[in-house]
Amino acid sequence: MSRAEALQTRAGRRPSPLWTFGLLRSELVTTLRRWRTLALLAVLAAVPVLVGIAVKLETRGGSTAGPGGGDGPAFIAQITNNGLFLVFTALAATLPFFLPMAVGVVAGDAIAGEAGSGTLRYLLVAPAGRTRLLLTKYTTVMAFCVLATLVVAVSALIVGALLFPLGELTTISGTRISFAEGLGRALLIALVVAASLVGVAALGLFVSTLTNSGIAAMATTVGLLITVQILDQIPQLHALQPYLFSHYWLSFADLVRDPVYWDDLVKNLGLQALYAAVFGSAAWARFTTKDISA
Repeated sequence: MSRAEALQTRAGRRPSPLWTFGLLRSELVTTLRRWRTLALLAVLAAVPVLVGIAVKLETRGGSTAGPGGGDGPAFIAQITNNGLFLVFTALAATLPFFLPMAVGVVAGDAIAGEAGSGTLRYLLVAPAGRTRLLLTKYTTVMAFCVLATLVVAVSALIVGALLFPLGELTTISGTRISFAEGLGRALLIALVVAASLVGVAALGLFVSTLTNSGIAAMATTVGLLITVQILDQIPQLHALQPYLFSHYWLSFADLVRDPVYWDDLVKNLGLQALYAAVFGSAAWARFTTKDISA
């Protein structure tokens, strides 16, 4: 079912699973066709290219420390030995800001963008209902989280294969694993990074229910993201920081250890689930009682 058909559906019909799938497919296609979304994905894909070229140039210049003299992620110096490390480095470089910003933009526009363009009330005329529509929007945002993360990972893998050798992987712990196992860990890391954005997605969706301006919702979500990142860097707030959704984001590096350290990974996933539950419930409470006039 196309988006136009969904908007034209009359009320009073009970939504079928096929109708729900059609609405979800329509939302996914609409989101991915936006120039804004394509631009965000292009920027994310470009980050590994820039990092890979920078490391290659540094290597040719006689340095193996990587850009910034080793100030980057802990495994950035390993890129020249194995291009697979570019995947880990690119995810570490994009996770603090670029990935969550992209997710915040998509999530912030999910409801507010429909209200601002005048299509929200027509969507609600369809038999899905507010709860089902909200779940569809959130599923779309989560799908974008996975897609955006995979774009970074795949771009980094391609660039790493073109510029650097591939082979057995030396973990942070100093042990060696096969390339196939390293590739499996890279995929697992990408999925963990995508799951780390669940909290931002729920927060953005909640903000999106508070206003009819997509731009305001996107700006507010990105502003909150920046604020949380700043708070996470202030030493005096160390007691508060473990409860900030960004605090354990870089714990995915523990998946490059042998054996894997699970403590911070579990804390990160649990914290994201908590934020998703809290702000998802707040978004549902707000959206189901909101007076829709646009």
